[in-house]
Amino acid sequence: MVTIENLHKKFGKNIVLNGVDLSIKEGGIFAVLGPNGSGKTTLIKSVLGMVIPDKGTISVLQKNIKNSSAYRHKIDYLPQIANFPGNLKVKELITMIKDLRGKTTNDDALISLFKLDKFLDKKLGNLSGGTKQKVNLVLTFMFDSPLIILDEPTSGLDPISLIHLKDLIQAEKAKGKTILITSHIMSFVEEISDEIVFLLEGKIYFKGTIEQLKTMTNQSDFERAIATILTDNHA
Repeated sequence: MVTIENLHKKFGKNIVLNGVDLSIKEGGIFAVLGPNGSGKTTLIKSVLGMVIPDKGTISVLQKNIKNSSAYRHKIDYLPQIANFPGNLKVKELITMIKDLRGKTTNDDALISLFKLDKFLDKKLGNLSGGTKQKVNLVLTFMFDSPLIILDEPTSGLDPISLIHLKDLIQAEKAKGKTILITSHIMSFVEEISDEIVFLLEGKIYFKGTIEQLKTMTNQSDFERAIATILTDNHA
């Protein structure tokens, strides 16, 4: 589904990705983890074509993405921060995105699920952070693409909406889709992930299941296993 080979990226003198090799198979939920500055967002934006790497290759659905944009139509992306035009109404934004992508959608079901009906005529600039995130989720899940990338999807969500998000992710996985997630909420990651990828200082330190990570670090608790990695590498 996604193959990354020898990926390098610097911003000025700051090395963000330093020879990343990563293969993510089709189907399943993969969490990309790491401390701030480890390269998570740069890696995701490189896959999306929003960041151009200095070196290396990325293939999505068996095709090299260099000088290509068509593959992006097969990706549904939820950004960490959704900068919506504040003067647009919610329903106007949804209609605009549907017109741009021109694909079959299930926005009505998602609007109902996240209880957004009463906000459709509200301007986006007047919404709370949590409500904006629900709009963000509708825009992401209303299409039917084989690859879904979610950057901090739980941000600002109330407990009920978080349950709906987990159910949505599992439903997409059941359709055979590949879901890439970044999150700082370890309980969320542990509950839904099939595998994790742990980035540290621009390199992949670990790839495998949470159980494999616990075994490797000799810890019975996921958060303590992550803490062990960070402690061992900053000793």
